[in-house]
Amino acid sequence: MIPALLKDEALLRDIESAEEDNSRPHLWWLGQSGFLIAFEDHRLLLDPYLSNSLTNKYAGTDKPHVRISERVLSPEQLPKIDAVTSTHNHTDHLDPETLLPLLRTNPQMRLVIPEANREFVSAKLGTPSLWPDGLNAGGRAEIGPFTIQAIPAAHEALSVDLLGHHHFLGYVVECGQRTIYHSGDTIRYSGMEQWLEPWSIDVALLPINGRLPERRVSGNLWGREAAQLAWDIGAGLTIPCHFDMFEFNTVSPNDFTSECAALSCAHRVLRHGERWSL
Repeated sequence: MIPALLKDEALLRDIESAEEDNSRPHLWWLGQSGFLIAFEDHRLLLDPYLSNSLTNKYAGTDKPHVRISERVLSPEQLPKIDAVTSTHNHTDHLDPETLLPLLRTNPQMRLVIPEANREFVSAKLGTPSLWPDGLNAGGRAEIGPFTIQAIPAAHEALSVDLLGHHHFLGYVVECGQRTIYHSGDTIRYSGMEQWLEPWSIDVALLPINGRLPERRVSGNLWGREAAQLAWDIGAGLTIPCHFDMFEFNTVSPNDFTSECAALSCAHRVLRHGERWSL
C-alpha cells in the first residue's frame, strides 16, 4: 500500500494552515483525479473519489479494482465545501459513497456536472434532478470566488447527446488571477488547444494512465502526451493524476517527467495528500 504524504487529521490541519494565507489558491491531490482547491476561505472539490466503492463492487470478479494507495480521508471529514465537480459518469469521478456523505456534512454544497448527464446523476445519487448545476461546453458556473468553465473532453472519443451536449467535460477554474485546468478523463482531440486558448493556464491537472485495451476501461493521455499537451497550451505547471489508485490501471510517472524535462516544461508529481500553493 502506497502511503499518503498526509491523511486524516494531519491533512485537515494542513488545509486549515494553508487557508491562513487565503490570498492565493492552494490545491491538494486526493488520489485518482480528485483535488481540493482552497481560496479566499472557500473550498472546491474536483472529481473526488474518497471511498472503496469500486474495490468492493469488483471484488471477486475478473476485473478487480485493488486499491494500492491509502485513502487520504473520509468524505464526512471535509467541512466547508462550497462545490464539487464531476467531469463524467464513471464512479471514480461520480461516486455516491463520496458525494452523499459530503452532502450530509455540507448541505449547502453545489454539484457541477455535464448537462448531458443530469438524469443519470440524479438517479444515481437519489437527488432532485434540478439540483446539480449542469454545464454544456462553453458554459460557466460562478460559485464563491470560483468561476468554473466547461470545455469538451474525449474519453476516448467526444460523445454528445441528442441535443449536442457533451457527456465528458474538463473544467477551467478561475481563482482570482490564477487559472487551473482540470481536464477530466481525456485524450487529445482536434480543436482542444482552441478551446483552451482564451486562458493562460497556471496549473494543468492531466491524466497519464494511458489506454491499454486489456484493461477494458476507457483510456486517457499517456504521460508523454500529457507533457506535450501541457507544453502546447503553455501551462505554467503541470501536475499528473489518474495513477497509483488501482493495481490494474496505473503507470509510472517516469515517461511524463522525462518528456517534461525534454521540453523544459515545469511539472510536479504530488503524493496523495500533498499540497501545491500557487
